[in-house]
Amino acid sequence: MTTALPTAQVGCLLLADITGYTSYLQGTELEHAQDVLADLLETIIAGIEPPFEVSKLEGDAVFAHMPAAQVDAPMLFDTIESTYFAFRRRLRDVVHSTTCDCNACVLIPSLDLKFFVHSGSYVVRRIGRNEELTGADVVLVHRLLKGSARDVVANDAYLVLTESVLEAIDGDADALGLVGHVENFDVGEVKTFIENLQDRWVAEEHRSHAIVSSETAVGSFEWTLPRTPQELWPWYTDPRKRLDWQKDLDSVDEFVDGRRGVGTVNHCAHGGSVTVQQVVDWHPFETFTTRDVDDDAGFVLTATTVFAPTDGGTNVTIHFGCEPEQAWAQVKANLFPTFERASQELERVLNAEEGSMQAR
Repeated sequence: MTTALPTAQVGCLLLADITGYTSYLQGTELEHAQDVLADLLETIIAGIEPPFEVSKLEGDAVFAHMPAAQVDAPMLFDTIESTYFAFRRRLRDVVHSTTCDCNACVLIPSLDLKFFVHSGSYVVRRIGRNEELTGADVVLVHRLLKGSARDVVANDAYLVLTESVLEAIDGDADALGLVGHVENFDVGEVKTFIENLQDRWVAEEHRSHAIVSSETAVGSFEWTLPRTPQELWPWYTDPRKRLDWQKDLDSVDEFVDGRRGVGTVNHCAHGGSVTVQQVVDWHPFETFTTRDVDDDAGFVLTATTVFAPTDGGTNVTIHFGCEPEQAWAQVKANLFPTFERASQELERVLNAEEGSMQAR
């Protein structure tokens, strides 16, 4: 009897590694240190999954993969940066909330996080009771751990992408703010591109936020969908996906400077008119805010979309601001029925997508 060989898959391989943990472990109490590690690993896993699927934990690192069909630039960068921000906030929260003066707690600020991403092929094998990813590209992404990216950014928080990742996402290194770097390993020369996550964190911390809250909104619309915030995010932010369920839209032309986020402008055509929509705030998988201007309509609509995870999916709430406020009654009369139809259509599309995946 012959056993069928596993089929090679193509996708994105990610390794998230906590920087400084070995030194941290040597100078701290083991029991407390392991608690801290478990807490931080849970934060990382919650950030990357989905769209990545965790393969296994490797000590102080998380190894994960994502099918090639799901890989695009906005999702990749949003996932990694939001995970890094969550990691930094978790470090800060732990430090602020503890009164313990043991070394494990005192030295928490010495920890940081770095990411390595490579696009290639791999085989998923069942070895004993464990699932293992194997192949030359799996070896390569682990080799990146031994590279010299830290010398380029001069800190311990960074993202390293191989050239194959940029090709997979059709990315422009300059537009994405990446620095080119070449590594030489026993597997050969590897061209990489690096993002300084410390700089991104500093910018995030100092960025002013433009949101419409429940307290300041002139009105809100909400519904619940059976998906995670990470799964729903592209349906609301990717113009190609919006056209699949927002049937009032005839077309959406997106103008992006490097990556989707604050400053992105969409020209939304519907019913013979064009609304200029600008993204003014961006917190991947949590909230985003847009400002819609339609000169013919005579009002400006600001909307903050909030994604709140629930036991069965995600509660999506859109808080609206309207200038002038007196126009809101008329805007609401037209807008809410449109959103009601759109939300029902999105749920139908999501259910059809799930049914298609289960049938494969």
